[in-house]
This record gives sequence, structure tokens and C-alpha cells, in this order.
Amino acid sequence: MDFRIKVYGMTCGHCQKRVAEAISTLEGVEFTEVDLEAEEAKGSFDPEKVSLEDIREAVKAAGYETEKGESEKEKSLIVASEEIPETTEEEEEEEKVTAMEPELPGKGITPEKEVRAGKGTEAGEEVEVEKEAEAGEEVEVKKDLEKKAALKADSKTVPKPAPATPATPATPKSTSEAAPKEITLRVSGMTCAACAANIERVLKKKEGVESAAVNLPLEKANVSFEPSRISPKEIEEAIESIGYGVEKDTVTLDLQGMSCSACAANIERVLNKTEGVISASANFPLEKAVVEFDSSRVSVREMIAAVESIGYRASVKVETAEYEDREREFREAEIRKQKNNLLIALALGIPIFFGNMRMMIPFFSFVPAFLSDPIVLFLLATLVLLFPGRQFFVGTYKGFKHGVTDMNLLIAAGTGSAYLISVASTFLDLGPGYDSTYYDTVSFLIIFIVLGRYLEARARGRTSEAIRKLMGLRAKTSRILFEGEEKEVPVEEVVVGDTVVVRPGEKIPVDGVVTEGNSAVDESMLTGESIPVEKGKGDTVIGATLNKTGAFKFRATKVGADTALAQIIKLVESAQTMKAPIQRVADVFAGNFIVAVHIIALLAFFFWFFIGYWRYGVGESEALRGISPFLFSLLIAITVLVISCPCAVGLATPAAIMVGTGKGAENGILIKGGEALERAHKLDAIVFDKTGTLTEGTPKLTDVLPASGREENEVLFVAATAEKGSEHPLGEAVVKGAEKQDIKPGNAADFKSIPGKGVEAYFEGKRVLLGTRKLMEENGISFRELDADMSKLEENGKTAMLIALETEALGLIAVADTLKESSKDAVQTLRKMGIEVVMITGDNASTANAIAAQVGIERVLAEVLPEAKAGEVKELQEEGKLVGMVGDGINDAPALIQADVGIAMGAGTDVAMESAEIVLIKNDIMDVVAALRLSRLTIRKIKQNLLWAFGYNALGIPIAAGILYPFVERILISPELAAAFMALSSVSVTTNSLLMKRSKIK
Repeated sequence: MDFRIKVYGMTCGHCQKRVAEAISTLEGVEFTEVDLEAEEAKGSFDPEKVSLEDIREAVKAAGYETEKGESEKEKSLIVASEEIPETTEEEEEEEKVTAMEPELPGKGITPEKEVRAGKGTEAGEEVEVEKEAEAGEEVEVKKDLEKKAALKADSKTVPKPAPATPATPATPKSTSEAAPKEITLRVSGMTCAACAANIERVLKKKEGVESAAVNLPLEKANVSFEPSRISPKEIEEAIESIGYGVEKDTVTLDLQGMSCSACAANIERVLNKTEGVISASANFPLEKAVVEFDSSRVSVREMIAAVESIGYRASVKVETAEYEDREREFREAEIRKQKNNLLIALALGIPIFFGNMRMMIPFFSFVPAFLSDPIVLFLLATLVLLFPGRQFFVGTYKGFKHGVTDMNLLIAAGTGSAYLISVASTFLDLGPGYDSTYYDTVSFLIIFIVLGRYLEARARGRTSEAIRKLMGLRAKTSRILFEGEEKEVPVEEVVVGDTVVVRPGEKIPVDGVVTEGNSAVDESMLTGESIPVEKGKGDTVIGATLNKTGAFKFRATKVGADTALAQIIKLVESAQTMKAPIQRVADVFAGNFIVAVHIIALLAFFFWFFIGYWRYGVGESEALRGISPFLFSLLIAITVLVISCPCAVGLATPAAIMVGTGKGAENGILIKGGEALERAHKLDAIVFDKTGTLTEGTPKLTDVLPASGREENEVLFVAATAEKGSEHPLGEAVVKGAEKQDIKPGNAADFKSIPGKGVEAYFEGKRVLLGTRKLMEENGISFRELDADMSKLEENGKTAMLIALETEALGLIAVADTLKESSKDAVQTLRKMGIEVVMITGDNASTANAIAAQVGIERVLAEVLPEAKAGEVKELQEEGKLVGMVGDGINDAPALIQADVGIAMGAGTDVAMESAEIVLIKNDIMDVVAALRLSRLTIRKIKQNLLWAFGYNALGIPIAAGILYPFVERILISPELAAAFMALSSVSVTTNSLLMKRSKIK
């Protein structure tokens, strides 16, 4: 069959060749020819091996556009065949109208064509739109009746272009209704909560930004935005405009295979479409592409694969650092920067100190006289402000430009005031009381503040240690079976369906299911359980866990960002970025604190200048050496500014939450946000789903009771033989129970399942029945001596089944969904913590009560339909209780959402884990207790941090303002001492949070 399709985007012979190669490599394509000038490809193909849609997709994969979806005219296709029956005149006329319709006056180009023409890639971008073919152009379409009907049906489902005047390029359809995108940016230069609040405020004012959350300790901004209204570049510029930096992941790709500038444009287009790429710029003469990207969402190898998918080759000369290495590099760069600032400040500040002391204290006479020269001190202090202190003034200036204030303003105002009055004293004769300089104050203010930032940067690095530990667990390479041979490849190249080979001592690279072999796998990194887990055929293995003993093969089921470890990292990062309700108090405080401090500083200045200096005889003090009223008042104001650091308040909550969520992840407890962590400690009722939560979720053989004269092994053998062919969970439990006792079932014949009653089979020519009382009664088999035992088993919540051989009852067996080992201990511990424990199940009341009695649960909600579980949780909430829900199934999802805190078991369904706010990876019920302990520990640390931070400011500011001076003359804090206290407060809060790592939650 012949074909002819339009191809757009070709600009040179290389493009023409690539399209031809893309089509001809398809199995079933017999001949192809590409015409560059006519912008079309034609040829012939075998419709049994390849379809026309496959050909179109091959062209698109090569980086070019076909006529599909661009307009009804372009959608038209010419396919000729000798055996095609001729169409009627009416049908031909109908096809002509269909082909002409989009080109009639008033019809515009479609969104896809606008994209091809350059429209819609960035908001506001103006690109000349390609001219449409002349209205009324006729395209003759010949095809068989089946093909024709399919094309008609297809054309009816394609939306028609929006009306537009022929002379005016159509406006791309707004995508504002589409789901917003999220990006996480690493922000540098933040020093306090006010910085984070400023960035959030500026971003939220930007049109197109839906939400912004800035985490100070993690130095990250999570922004949700509408791509059609604002670009990531504009978001970055908004952050940089107020004095902060945006650290970007950047890689330079070496390109091969380009032959013109259109090739570079193709590469840019495919890279910019790749999820996680912020911007891409390809250079044709240099054969390089510079890509800015979010390394948490896309890897370098994924970008290389995107380039290679359209026919080019890409590589990096030096292997790009892994994400955890870049994360460490950014952190170390900040530490290195503040360390260098500290060394410069010390190198300049110490000579200033000694030079100043030489003029005040006689035994400092060993100091060279030139260091006491005010001009030398001026030069040294100026260098201190120009280099280590420059960051504060630049930040203040940029903040003023946008009407925002932060800690930089306090520092700049304090050091700038002391510096200016010292310069005036050095070069101007201001009279008595103005002959002192404060260059030492300037230098030591900078020294202590930079020291605080250096220590803070180091401490912050430790708070995000959990994330780096998790990332460090990932395997770098993988061994896959390729054409029957083992081949070692980067882990990023593993795709779903690959067979992966793992040897003893190696990390498992991705998630999958074992297909061959047995081994013990250390899953402690994921679950916290130190005992290796046995794995065999059909078992699930998780990427980054460690294979201990044997070699095995498994089929990859989840790779890249879909693996369990990647999802854990994403959850922990998200939790650390989100804010807890308790932090709102700190945010409000920090947001208005800077202005309040300046008001307090001014009030203190005016009080001491007009009243305090004269009333309390400051000028007569020997220690102050007859200081002037203005200078004394100014020093008081400077001290107030410097000591009033909101950093500790801003770090109090996020630092504790980061350490808490990190500790949870290390113990197999994933907490999705600070809000869940905060609410969990307040819970006074926890509802447990029974099946799969309190119980194992799969039935197990529990009892074998033989009739008189029969052996237990005989009964179990016959039962297992009868059930060997069954796929029912109860039957599987019987067979597995027999195998555990080394009883190998026989081969039964004529297996038959009797719905609602049991099974029937034949073994060695004898009839075997296994099932209910009714099944036995219908077959005239007496079981009177077993009836009492059967009733007793049923009262204990077990499913009892009778076994008969021919006409004689051999005994009975019982199967039950057994309790998890830790269920009883967990329930008892929760009750000791003062929490009411409730069980909810769809089982009948007798079975539910029997299970509840075993674990010590007094309140049971039985025979609850799946859709009614959320209603039961709501009723508990209406009783005034704060309710937690623990479940694992799809039917638990509504209740998990309804609960104040939803907790999902890690072995549960994806839906349940998505609905919950806390996920217990280990599937151990005792981890519910550990999660509550972690919540209580974290909240306790937050309260301690806030108490210290608020208490520090509540005491420090009045003392700095001189409230104690009238009573005890010597108690007056100097500006440099205030700077030391300020640094100590932030480090104290962070260190207190880090102490959580030593606490035990299990």
C-alpha cells in the first residue's frame, strides 16, 4: 500500500536524510522517499506489519511534525492502491469539503501548528506564524471503504480550530486551566526567617505563582506555578532581584550529528520538553548544549537519552557528579564562603583590636604605634566592610529596592552607624566626647556575625543529613541480561522489563520481582530491620537494598523516579519543605520583627539622648570616659539592632522538623509534612483496620483436629491433596501449612469447586470432600463428634472445614487470618500512652470480637462496609476525639483522608499510601507507636527551640537597651558582645534540634 504524508520542520539535507532513515527502519516499510521542498514523505508499506500511524510516530520521534492534528486539511492523506474500489461522486465531494474546511475564511491554525511555528513555547513570545495554504485548495483522497470510514470517524473526534481572522495569527489556547507545575529551587543568601518570608511574599505577588514555600535550614524554595503565565526563569529572577541567589544544576553536553542551526533548535525543543529541565541552549558551531535542570527530577543520562531519541548523539566528557555530590558541593561552597569571610575579618580585626587597646591600656605598649593611628584603623575597618561585611550592605540595598527587610538591615544599620561616627571622629573635629573611634566595634561585629553564619551553615548541613544518606544508598551500576549475556550498564539505563542479575554482596539497583534464584536481602536501610529477609521466585526486591548470600535474577518493575527509594526521598524532601501550623507563629513574629526592632532602637536612642544620659550620670562614668550623649545613645541603639536576631525564631520549627522527618525516614517511618507530625502527638483515638493491619492479611493454617482413630498428618495430607488444585486463599493456606510440616500433597483428580460449600476431588479412586457442615449433610456424612470443636474454633474467629474420605469424616482443619506478632504489644503500649484503640472491620461481629479480645481492644466496629468506614471515623471525631486511622487497602483510603492523621502500612496499596500522611514502610504495627513518639519528641524540641528563641529576644533586647544600667552601672552590653550572643542563639537552636538524633523512638 502506498502512502504520502506531510512533514514539517525540515530545513536541510541532513533533516531529509534523518526522516528517510526513521521511516525506512520500520519493519514493513518497503520503499520511502522524502522531498525537502515539497515537505512530504512518500513510499509504500505492508499494512499487516506496520500502520500509517507508526510511520507518523517515527517522523515525530525524529524531531519533526506530521500533519496529524494540525488542521483538517493537513490531516488529509493520499493513499493509492490498485485494488481500492472507486468512491462515489457524493463521497468524493464530502472528502473535498472535509479537506477544504480548515482553510475557509475565518478558520485559524490549530494549537499544534502554532507550536510548530514557534507559538506557545513561552508566554508573550512573538514568532511569525507559517502561512496557511490558499483557501479552497482541493485534496483528492482515495482509499478503501474501511480506511475511509475510520478517517471520517477520526476527523469527527478532532477538535476544530478556534475561529480567527486570516490576517491575524491565532492566539494559542490558554493552558491556565492545566495542572500547575512545581519546581524546587536551591536559594543561597538567606540568613533568617525574615529572608524566607520575603522570598515567599515576592513570589506570591507574581502573576501565575499559585503557592511558594521557602525552607530556611534546607535553603530550598518549592514553587507551584502556571507555566503559561510565568516561566521558571522569571521565578529565579524574582528571587535574585531581592538579593538572594539561585543555585542551579548545570551541565554542558557535547553534541554530535548536527548539520545546521535547525538541528540545534530541535535539540533545544526536545530538552525543554523534558520534565525537570529549566532551560536549554544548544550551539551549532560549538556543538554544545548548556542545560539548567532540577537534578531531583531529571538525571543527566535522561537528558542524553532525550537528545539521542531524535537522532543526535550527546555525551559529557567528565562524568557529572551525582545529586548528593552536588548537594554537598552547594553546602560546602556556602561553608567555604563564610569561612573565608571569617578568616579575612579575623586577619583585619585582630590588628584593629590591638591598635585600639594600645591607646586605652598601658600594658599593650608592645603593639606597634602605627596600629594606633586612626588612619590605619580606618583603612583596616574599611577593608572589613568591603569584603566580609559587603554581603550585608548588598542584601540591604536589594531589599530596599523591593520594599523588604531582613537581618541584613539590622547588621548594616549597626555596623554602618559605628563606622560612620568613627570616620567622622577621625577626619572631623567634633569637640569633647566625640574623640573616640569604634573601628574595633565594627570589626568585631562583623567577626561574630560571620562566625555565627559559618557555624550555622555547618549545623544546617547536618540537619539535611538524612536525605544525603538516603541518596548515598543508591547503586551506580546494574548488570542486565542483554541478548543472553550479562552487560554492566549505569543504573539510569535500566528499563522496566529488563532482567537484572545480582551477585552476593551487591546492591540491588532497582525495584523488581525475583524470577530465578534465592538469597537473603538486607533491607535495614528501608525498614530498620537488621535481620536479612529471605527472597525467592515471585518475591519483591527493593532498589538500594543489599544482597547478602546467593545470586539471583529479577525482572525490573520500577526504575528511576518510580523506585521505592526515589519516592521516599521525594516524600522526605517534601515534608521538610512544608510548614507546620506551629511555625505560623514564628513566621508572623519574624515577618514584623525587623520593623519593631528599629522602632525599639529609636525609642532607646531618644530616651538616653534626652533623659537617661543626664538622669543617670552617664557622662560622669570613668568606664565611659566622658562619652557624649549622642554617641552613648547611638551605641545603645546599635546594640539593640545587633542583639535582636530573628534567626533563632526562624530556625526553631524547620530545623526540628527536618531532623524529625529525617530520623523517621531512617527508621522506616515516612512523614509527608510538618502538619501531620504536629497533629500526631495530639491524637487521643486510633482506629485500626483489621485485615492486613492488625492481622497478616493472608489466611494461615492454625488447627488440625483428627477424628478418633485418625492421625493428624493423615488428615492434613488428605486436605492438602484435595486443595492442591484450588486457587482459593483458604485452599492455598491449607497447602502451604502442609508443606511447612514437610507433608507433600498427593495428586488429586477431577477437582471440583462447590461454591459456598467447599471442594470435591478424587485421590487414588476415593472421593474426598472438604468444606462446610452443609456439604457433609448433603452427602450423608456424620460429623457429630467434631461439631463441638468446630463451633469452638468458629467462636475464636477461625474458618473451620470438615474433611471426609468416601463416607467417613476424617477430622477438621481451621484457617484464620492470624495476628501480627507485634499487634498485641502495640495496642497495649498505645493504651498506656492514654490513647483509645478501636478496631474496624467488615467481618461479622463474632469473628471481629474474637480478634479484638486477643489484642486487648475493647471497642469494635464490625460489619462495616468499605464505603462506611469514613463515616465511622467521622462519628468518632464528632465525639470530640482527634482520630488517627491505620489501614492498608483501597477501601481504607476514604477513612485515611477523613482521619486527622492517616497512617498507611507500607505493604498496602498505592492508593492507601497516597491517601495517608504517614507511611510505615516496615509494615510493623509497632511503628505506629514509634511515629507517635517521634511526633511528641519533635514537638517537644520545637517548643524548647521557640522558648529559647523568644526568651532570648525578650531578655536580650531590654538589657541591650540599657534597662539594667540605672541599677547596676557595669551591666551594659557592648555591640560586639551582642553580636556574639546573636550568633550563639542560632547555633543553640540548631544544636538542640540535632540532639534528637540521639533519642530512641523504638
